[in-house]
Amino acid sequence: MEHIPKEGPVILCSNHISVLDPPLIGSCFRRKIHYMAKEELFRIPVLSFLIKKFGAFPVKRGVGDRTALRSALQLLEQGKLFGIFPEGTRSKDGRLGKGYTGVGLIVHKSDAPVIPVAIIGSYRLFQPLTVVFGKPIDFYQQRAMSASADTYKLTTEKIMAEIQTLLDRHRL
Repeated sequence: MEHIPKEGPVILCSNHISVLDPPLIGSCFRRKIHYMAKEELFRIPVLSFLIKKFGAFPVKRGVGDRTALRSALQLLEQGKLFGIFPEGTRSKDGRLGKGYTGVGLIVHKSDAPVIPVAIIGSYRLFQPLTVVFGKPIDFYQQRAMSASADTYKLTTEKIMAEIQTLLDRHRL
């Protein structure tokens, strides 16, 4: 937790193993974390109400959702905590998947520090579960590069590598 700034914008990038990941990570903070959530969840009335209350906003998966990207950037401009699962979906086998480049675009367009997060273990009763927050990732070189799909891909790959390092280092 010492790696997380107490105020100002922060991008939390985590692996995704369960629907319980957002509240688990959120329980570590006093500040509200605003997550992108698949738009299908906002079609379920009670769930939509709850996740909006907890700061989630919809994203259309599989397409470049400019509205969701603008929402993320606005939140960061306002100094908020923004959480994202770069894989875009939960892992079926517990292994880290490939990250989508949208997170790279958000990192490139903001000056917010990026904190890798690893959720290790399972949500099974009496099984250990650990959340590890890594050190902020330095994106000075990537942010100095021109905006391009290659830059966003490089940025995303660096984030995914840092999450994998946390998973390997702290695996139970």
